[in-house]
Amino acid sequence: MLDDHRTPRPSSARPARRTAAAVVTLALTALVGACTPTIGVPVAADAADPLCARVVLSLPDELGDAPGLAKLRTNSQATVAWGEPGAAVTLRCGVEPPGPNTSCQAVESGSGTVDWIVLTDEAGTWTFVTYGRDPAVEVQVPPAVAENRSTSFVADINEAVLAVPQERACT
Repeated sequence: MLDDHRTPRPSSARPARRTAAAVVTLALTALVGACTPTIGVPVAADAADPLCARVVLSLPDELGDAPGLAKLRTNSQATVAWGEPGAAVTLRCGVEPPGPNTSCQAVESGSGTVDWIVLTDEAGTWTFVTYGRDPAVEVQVPPAVAENRSTSFVADINEAVLAVPQERACT
């Protein structure tokens, strides 16, 4: 006579389902990441300076007041972008430190004060370059962003820039 009361065996389907779910999750994550736009930002001459790594790793994921400008991927070392393709604020660390300039402004934040050379071109692009720090950090704000927002979000970058020691100050 056969016994219909068999001892249940552990299901080998459960680990296989978990593995399949993990593979699907990883694939979807990679697919979504692949769809994230990458912003082309020219690399700066001193981008390999170790202080640039400290700056970039300390930068915020979002700039400005809500809704803020979200961080985007870039294609160069020591660069970061926020916003959207075609209207992204870009940052490059390792640019040539500027000399004294009458466009120097001290920008205060809760983290400290950073001196920036502030320039605008005929197209309406704002360029901020740290003064008195080597390597220097450059932030460019395109007209599409400057037309609709204050550039005061540059103060959001101060905490990261403070990783580069100040050698000179605006007068």
